Amino acid sequence: MSDENIVYIGNKPVMNYVLAVVTQMNTGVPEVMLKARGRAISRAVDVAEIVRNRFMTDLEVGSIDISTEEMTSREGSNSNVSAIEIKLCKTE
Repeated sequence: MSDENIVYIGNKPVMNYVLAVVTQMNTGVPEVMLKARGRAISRAVDVAEIVRNRFMTDLEVGSIDISTEEMTSREGSNSNVSAIEIKLCKTE
């Protein structure tokens, strides 16, 4: 999957990411990947559900992958951060 089909979820309002996904899908892309880490995971799930239920009812969740990434802080200490990838696909 190319980088232009990936929407990275952060601290912006949910509807900004919903608009990004809908815009990607309307350009003819068959699937979009949502990626989030840490506290943004719940926002990524919200984006996927809002897009599926309100804007594009012909989408389905292709796959959901969860993982843990080890982050190194500026002080040098390591901490584990959860991550999620949600693939949204158009149905035929």
